[in-house]
Amino acid sequence: MAEDFTEMLPEPLPADPLAVTAQWLKEAFAAKWQPNPNAMVLATSSAEGRPTARVVLCRDIVPEPGYVVFYTNYLSAKGKQLKDNPRAAAVIHWDAMHRQVRLEGPVTFTPGADSDRYFAQRAWPKRIAAWASAQSEPLASRAALLQSVNEAAQRFGTPVPGAPGTDESIDHDVPRPPHWGGYRLWVEAIELWVEGDSRVHDRARWVRELSRQGDGTYRPSAWSATRLQP
Repeated sequence: MAEDFTEMLPEPLPADPLAVTAQWLKEAFAAKWQPNPNAMVLATSSAEGRPTARVVLCRDIVPEPGYVVFYTNYLSAKGKQLKDNPRAAAVIHWDAMHRQVRLEGPVTFTPGADSDRYFAQRAWPKRIAAWASAQSEPLASRAALLQSVNEAAQRFGTPVPGAPGTDESIDHDVPRPPHWGGYRLWVEAIELWVEGDSRVHDRARWVRELSRQGDGTYRPSAWSATRLQP
């Protein structure tokens, strides 16, 4: 029998909405109802305020001090937008679980050591791909991309990813490119949503103040919660 995930938000509202979000993500992985339960729509905008959105993978939720982590190419379209306008909004939607989370706040780089550790955990073909792809830049042809993959494999002395007979279980030393790493979305506003019968959903929003620290992190104030009309 399938587990019921439609329990409404309690009264009073939870004191820490990011802890609830982390638990929801844990339950989504355990349920195995979708291939990528950590899929997250990330919206950024240019310095002129032109928004774009795409799907990334939420790699961590850290309730205290309160941020979510994702990784990407710093020179990609989103990376360039985050350089010009270091703020973002994100949505994680678990349709089969009748739940959704919306996040908003400033974005900072993940410390290099964290990015190094995460990159080293990736399968080596994905590490080669990070070197081979100038993400978001124009590409002459698919063949040109595959040639870039071949050149990256040759540079680091690995087999060509996907080549017949390649044993991808044998690891190879491929360091993290300087243009690739993590970001932290520091959550200053979050909304939790639970689907209800007849569209009488349960919805609440939490907000707080973030004070920028000298080391580039943020010190948060306490959360303030409000229930919202569905």
